[in-house]
Amino acid sequence: MEYRRLGKTELQVSVLALGCWPFAGGRYWGDQDDADSIATVHAALDAGINFFDTAEGYENGQSERVLGRALVGRRSQALIATKVSPNHLRTAEVITACENSLTNLQTDYIDLYQIHWPNHEVPLAETVEALHKLKQQGKIRAIGVSNFAVQDLSELVSLSECETNQLPYGLLWRVIEREIEPLCHQHEIGLICYSPLAQGLLTGRYRSPDEVPDGLARTRWYNSQRAMAQHDEAGCESEVFAAIEEVRTIAEQVGAPMATVALAWVKAQRSVTSVLVGARKPEELSWNLPAADLHLTPTVQQQLAAATEAVKEKLGTNADMWMTPSRMR
Repeated sequence: MEYRRLGKTELQVSVLALGCWPFAGGRYWGDQDDADSIATVHAALDAGINFFDTAEGYENGQSERVLGRALVGRRSQALIATKVSPNHLRTAEVITACENSLTNLQTDYIDLYQIHWPNHEVPLAETVEALHKLKQQGKIRAIGVSNFAVQDLSELVSLSECETNQLPYGLLWRVIEREIEPLCHQHEIGLICYSPLAQGLLTGRYRSPDEVPDGLARTRWYNSQRAMAQHDEAGCESEVFAAIEEVRTIAEQVGAPMATVALAWVKAQRSVTSVLVGARKPEELSWNLPAADLHLTPTVQQQLAAATEAVKEKLGTNADMWMTPSRMR
């Protein structure tokens, strides 16, 4: 397993991180067995993954609680990233949210504490002051954000250090390459990448948009007429599925599964610190692990980018996967 520096800190995190949202079950993930979740965390640790991402907002702390149980006796092997929700960004609420997360996680410190989404009704300076207080108290080790675009990120770096920005990034979602990644690179802010497999599209699981479940077919890849969509766009369904076939062909030439190639492409991109992979069972985790050791040639990387360029063009500059108008600014 490869390890990379977390922002400007001395913390070293695995290039593959385990995204723990599925452990919460609930509306988007359905029933989830806690024993499977705990076994998946243990399998990740055994494979060299030391970075685990969760949030208080994942089913009211359920994901945090399961992760906390899984790390009992193994906390020293793990770096935990969690998030404070956008409705908890007032000073007192940040402090309370952090205390609740510490309880859920059965730990006395959080390695990376992230603002989950911006809240433009709360002064960012107020939130930052609370985060600095938590850091001074030793309750958090590093400050990061999630879903911050250029305007909010620029304001943040004028107020505080920021080690990471967690954003959707992958072959089918390259929106951040236009404006956000260059700013992150300028300020040495590492990218933590979520949805690198486009919620299963780059596993080859779906052959047409109609096969995608409603809970997933609500992003801006899909037409706004899909059942749970919260945007007003026509989507880019034809471009997405044409790109998938091109990526599939390139992966066959590489001699690796499409998902492995897609993950390897993301981890090779500039500014990327860690790539989140989701798994609900140890077997599912094992499908993602080969990407840690796959290194694509520059030529293959360029071929993959060319295959997905039409999707990038269609999605424009809105980095919000789900909504219009964008919640990111």
